[in-house]
Amino acid sequence: MKNAVSDQDVVAAVDRARRWSPFLAVLLEREPELAQSLAGGVLPALRTIEIADLTMPPARRLRLERRRLALRVAIGDLSGREDLSAVTRALSDFADRALHTAILTAIEERTPGAAPIGFTGIALGKQGSHELNYSSDIDPILLFDPATLPHRAREAPEEAAVRIAKRVVEILQARDGDGYVLRVDLRLRPSPEITPIALSVDAAISYYESLALPWERAAFIRARAAAGDIALGERFLAAVQPFVWRRALDFGAIGEIRGISRRIRDHYAQGQAFGPGYDLKRGRGGIREVEFFAQIHQLIHGGRDPALRVADTRGALAALAAAGWVDPDEAVALSDSYTLLRTIEHRVQMIEDRQTHQLPTGEALDGVAKLHGVADAGALLDLLRPAVTATARSYDALDPEEGDALSFEGDRLDTQLAEAGFVETKLAAQRIEQWRGGGYPALRSPAARAALEAVLPGLIAALGGAPDPQGAIVRLDRMLARLSSAVNFFRLLEARPALARLLGLILSHAETLAEDLARRPELIDGLIDATALDPVEDVAMLAGEMRGGADYQAQLDHVRRIVGEKRFALGTQIIAGVSDPLIVSAGYARVAEAAIRVLAAATIAEFALAHGRVPGSELVILALGRMGGGALTHASDLDLIYLFTGDYLAESDGAKPLGAVLYYNRLAQRISAALSVPTASGPLYEVDTRLRPSGTQGPLSVSLDGFARYQRESAWTWEHMALARARCVFGSADAEAAVSAIVGAVLRGDRPRRDVVAEGTKMRADMAAHKPPLGPLDAKLLPGGLVDLEFAVHMVQLQSGQGLDPNLRRAIAALDAAGLAPAAMLPAHDLLTRLLVTLRLVAPDARAPGPATQALVAQALGMTDWPAVVASLETTRQEVSAWLKHVEEPTP
Repeated sequence: MKNAVSDQDVVAAVDRARRWSPFLAVLLEREPELAQSLAGGVLPALRTIEIADLTMPPARRLRLERRRLALRVAIGDLSGREDLSAVTRALSDFADRALHTAILTAIEERTPGAAPIGFTGIALGKQGSHELNYSSDIDPILLFDPATLPHRAREAPEEAAVRIAKRVVEILQARDGDGYVLRVDLRLRPSPEITPIALSVDAAISYYESLALPWERAAFIRARAAAGDIALGERFLAAVQPFVWRRALDFGAIGEIRGISRRIRDHYAQGQAFGPGYDLKRGRGGIREVEFFAQIHQLIHGGRDPALRVADTRGALAALAAAGWVDPDEAVALSDSYTLLRTIEHRVQMIEDRQTHQLPTGEALDGVAKLHGVADAGALLDLLRPAVTATARSYDALDPEEGDALSFEGDRLDTQLAEAGFVETKLAAQRIEQWRGGGYPALRSPAARAALEAVLPGLIAALGGAPDPQGAIVRLDRMLARLSSAVNFFRLLEARPALARLLGLILSHAETLAEDLARRPELIDGLIDATALDPVEDVAMLAGEMRGGADYQAQLDHVRRIVGEKRFALGTQIIAGVSDPLIVSAGYARVAEAAIRVLAAATIAEFALAHGRVPGSELVILALGRMGGGALTHASDLDLIYLFTGDYLAESDGAKPLGAVLYYNRLAQRISAALSVPTASGPLYEVDTRLRPSGTQGPLSVSLDGFARYQRESAWTWEHMALARARCVFGSADAEAAVSAIVGAVLRGDRPRRDVVAEGTKMRADMAAHKPPLGPLDAKLLPGGLVDLEFAVHMVQLQSGQGLDPNLRRAIAALDAAGLAPAAMLPAHDLLTRLLVTLRLVAPDARAPGPATQALVAQALGMTDWPAVVASLETTRQEVSAWLKHVEEPTP
């Protein structure tokens, strides 16, 4: 198929190359066969420049191929036959091949016939992202494995590796009449001033896990195993991946990248102003700033979104735009600017094959313009100016102007706090000065105090604008007192001012969430993602996110991290006023169910390693209470029953076999521990198993047959009432169906005949006597609260056999439709549940919160003000109490 660009474009490119590029003119003379083809308008395939004569020394063969490549790629570029992606890919592929050939040659020369393993080249920079410049050096890290590297007798692997590395560099860099292959820069290796030029893989991994500088994370965004023992290189990159992509971001890396940019601007001051002499790479609005723009966003969000871990700059911008982190129009503009800047950079480098990025001045700039195909220097600058301006504007927006920040210094602090919104300015000022003085361990390091000063203007503005500035700063003070380190916390707030405002809301209203933050300050990282304020995913998606970890302990930690982040985000949705507490309550339950599924499966697999599995049998987990109903609060525990199917006399098939009863009881203990025992990542849930058959006197896990027999023959009325909210949360579809059939039959009457009303009424009275309300707003335990509503619903369900849905809201709706519950009970349920879920966050003592939080509660309940909340609660309690009385004393 004919190329869309005519042959004449190739001819014109050759003419411009002869006239305006001394380097390309020389190559056209030295490569007559290739020059003839190009002069005839034919652009040969890249593979034809490779030299088939393998008897030629590898170094000379590579030098000749590089010379041909330089000419072939230049004409493809100048003619428009090949775009920037094709050009940089061709250059990068050659660099990979050359580095690989040099490694294999060095090993073969020293140990003839040995397998070329144990030595690898990790490509960084533009080689790593397949974006290599026309005239560029490469920046590999050379690594070796002492256990597999070929070496001579009585030679240490470390010595062999260094000698191989030196030979690799010599092959690539040595010049003769044919030129050179590639310039090699090994200074990106760990601590280059003190380390050998080839490092052992384990030493490199140790460095990146513990000692690496923040900017090195950005460098590894574009890392790739490019040459030598590729499997070894990929093993190394997999090991250091957690160093590069962190869920809990160290915003010091972001500050470091910005600092690099500022230092570049300062150091290359002469190339910052746009015009003749402008530095296309390092200048303000240049190539480096497009790259840094993409990398900063990748470091912020890539730890949580693997789709953003894209090596090449334009691909990264596209991924960031697709994920919603960068405005799509801005991403396109930056990508277009990058393409143009890189293209002109190549023109500059084609003149003399020099690794330069700076536009020349005077007549030389006219030469670059004419090589590119425009009239003169003025036309070239006009072409570049919009791209440079747009890039500088986007990059500068990442770093707010210093003049935009408030200054909190010296005697003006009281005044500035008042202007920010504080009333008790002296108390607030005292706390700030205490922080500045390193009054807490987390604030004693110079880095912590520097991070505090950097964030303080924005932080005080956010707290001052919060509904309760004084309460917010007091809670922040308590939080700082408990932290072991505050540096990352402050840097995060500095980098994301919107989070500081959200923090102000949390600290103003939600002591519960503030306590969570004090234990795990990295929880606020999760709020970087705007989707954190959306309803959580379904159980299957949540479970997929929770699966992970190199071993069982790592899996426990991973689940705790994810659950902590999800619960914190759900609570924040209420505080931010973006979600109905009923939706949040269902979200809490989905998170818990996913955690149960993942940890139960992981524990079963771990347990089976020693004890095998019981043939024809499986574990089933039944949830009751609020978990069974799919509506938790932030503080809810999990009411669980462990069952198992199959023959209770069977035995497991592992190396340490156990009888089925003992097997499942021990397994249930392990799962309860997996769900409840705190690890390094914190606690998870309290697990309550007292609703199991025979209560605390019975075994922790019972067979399905035993469960059915107990419910049909021995269970008390209160146990049947609890069964009305039973729901399988772990087990196969067949097992779930079997359990559901048993539960349904029992609730519809397959149970001992008892006076449901009398026993239910007595149990409610006993419960009220032993468990009084926490405070005047206890929507759960107050007379006419949720517990009374639940009792009424369950007594009607057991009497009628209708409305048998574990979800209390759906059950009430079904009873209403059947004429068995007043229409007012559904809104009563909703008000009481919304109040309970909200107060668990903002007033866990069930007492009236401060005025600002009262307004938040009213908003969460969809009411105008606090008096309306109090009045509605009173009316609702009366309605629930009246229905409960009607159920307990039915009209004859």
